[in-house]
Formats: sequence, C-alpha cells, structure tokens
Amino acid sequence: MYYLDFLRQLHQRLEPRRYLEIGVRLGHSMGVSRCQSVGIDPAFAIDSELHAEVHIFRTTSDEYFSRPDPLAPVGGEPFDFAFIDGMHLFEFALRDFIYTERHSSPSTLALFDDMLPRTADEAARDRHTKAWTGDIYPIIPVLEKYRPEVLTIAVGTQPTGLLMVLGLDPTNTVLSDNYDAIMAEFRHPDPQPVPQVILDRTFVQSPERVLATPLLDILVEARTNPAGVTTRLRDAAAQHLGPAYAG
Repeated sequence: MYYLDFLRQLHQRLEPRRYLEIGVRLGHSMGVSRCQSVGIDPAFAIDSELHAEVHIFRTTSDEYFSRPDPLAPVGGEPFDFAFIDGMHLFEFALRDFIYTERHSSPSTLALFDDMLPRTADEAARDRHTKAWTGDIYPIIPVLEKYRPEVLTIAVGTQPTGLLMVLGLDPTNTVLSDNYDAIMAEFRHPDPQPVPQVILDRTFVQSPERVLATPLLDILVEARTNPAGVTTRLRDAAAQHLGPAYAG
C-alpha cells in the first residue's frame, strides 16, 4: 500500500479535529486532511488542492514551536493527528517529535514518514540517491530505550515505511532532558550503520493488518475517556499484532 493511501485511511478512521503536518512540500499529504490543519515548511510549493481550513507557515519547526502559542491556529487545543515528514536528519526528526508530543494528548497519533531505508545509501545524511530517508531510523531504538511506555508500530507502506507512535504524554520531558546524550549515542557519520533488522523489515506490520486492529477506534474513544488508554492500546496490539507488542 502506498503511504498516501494509508494516510488517507487513517484520516477517515480517526476523523481528527486538528491535524499537524511538519514538512508540507507540495501539499499532497496535506490534501488528505478534512479538518483544521497546521502545516510547517520553510520551502513549501503547494501544487495540490487542499480541502480544509489550513494554516501553513513558511518557517522551520524550531522557529514555529518557539512561538508563545503554537496551538493558536487550532483554538489552543492539542492536535489529534500529526504527520512528521520534515528535514530527514535525525536531530530534526527527534525535535519534531518532542514538539509534537508537547502539543498532543493521550489520544494523539504521531506518524513518522520514511522510517525504513532499504539501503545504507538511502539513509545517508548527505543525500546522494533519488529516494532518500535520511538518518531518522534511530528514532525507533531511541523510543525503545528512553520511552518504552509508548507504543511504536512500524508499517510497511511504499516506498520507505512509516512509524506510528501511540500513547503520547505531553508532560513527559525525558527526550528533551536527554537530547545531548541521545545525539552522542545515536547520531552517526556516513556511511550509516543501518541495523540489519531494519533493512530486513522483519518487525514491520503490513498496513492492512494495522488497519484491521481496533487501535484507531481506541484513540477516538480516548478523546472522551483517556483513562488507561496506554494499557488498552498495548492490550489491543498484543492481541492483534502479536505478543511483541504487549509492552
């Protein structure tokens, strides 16, 4: 399944009220949204029709989220859904997730694009291939080490995969508190040491299988009943995707 088709089905199932997109580019993914939306991209050049109330800011995510009220365009309420597809370098992707979680709720879905490079060349920090994920793949082990309480699900969409992150906590500061240590441990010069497990995609779920689970329904229910949402998500993942997702 192509990643935009999966993204479209996520929007249809979640019916988010407020959507964040970091990395708008041509607007193809933003065009899927049907709700209040905020887009951030210093060099967007939209050539797609948009279908919602969209606020697009020609700036970096660092600058945007340093503003006094980044949630002002959506009435001060947290985002229900966020698509992180900005600068394909590890340090930017990690900061984008930190910003996203800070402006989220327990029912928010965060989605990273380009998480599954097919070769070390595609994962290079210095781009030299047509298809390029950059070196954002270490987000997976970083979350496993520093945020084991969140649920991460790699999805094998075409061309280079996605990573769903569920069970967010806007009050958690572990990643920002340990940012320098994380950079020292997980950021590497080229050529990238992409783990074989990522290249082989042995842990990756098919998009069809993920969509068949009740995970998205649980997120929607959590908007009015957030108590125990992380436990409910983990139980559903373990039941429908396998024991590795029991947490």
